[in-house]
Amino acid sequence: MIAVVNYGVGNVKSVLCALVRSGAEATLTSDPAQIRAAAGVILPGVGAFSTAMENLRRTGLDGLLTKLTDSGKPVLGICLGMQLFFTESEEHGKCEGLGLLEGRVRRFPPGLKVPHMGWNEVRQNKASALLDDIDNGSFFYFAHSYYVEPKDANVALGVTEYGEGFVSAIASGRLFGVQFHPEKSGPCGLRLLANFCRLCERDRQCWQSA
Repeated sequence: MIAVVNYGVGNVKSVLCALVRSGAEATLTSDPAQIRAAAGVILPGVGAFSTAMENLRRTGLDGLLTKLTDSGKPVLGICLGMQLFFTESEEHGKCEGLGLLEGRVRRFPPGLKVPHMGWNEVRQNKASALLDDIDNGSFFYFAHSYYVEPKDANVALGVTEYGEGFVSAIASGRLFGVQFHPEKSGPCGLRLLANFCRLCERDRQCWQSA
């Protein structure tokens, strides 16, 4: 079972529906026990960085996500969900994130139309189970005004051009993130979600057999 974290921000139900369409067993929940018991966790999100962090802290889900990441459980952040993984965001002034990865969330520079919205290409930097059977240069759907700037360039899994290149997918151990919306990205997006569910199931079987 995949737990989709419900923490008071937008787009959670569309992610849940896409998971079901991809053949996954998934539940929308804010219950820490359900989240801990899940084979994998997805943190979606549309909205303001500071509001999202306030909601996670108020419910104690910030600490739970940190513990799950430290334990090696697969976690996927989508759009704002990925941005929350990082140290801080400059959205509406400095705001601290979860700090699972070092780096900043930055606004696109002046001169570019924001939000960056619509289909755009993702160039893959390296192989990952998250991108199995997805062609390099495939198009995904974006809707965002901020992007992540990781301190460690090695976490960059995919890069997209908008004015200049920005990191549009990350991977560090079993922590994954995408700036685009797989739930709105047609067959490639459903494939990515199915890939995440598959690696969660493989990990779960390894834990049970250990």
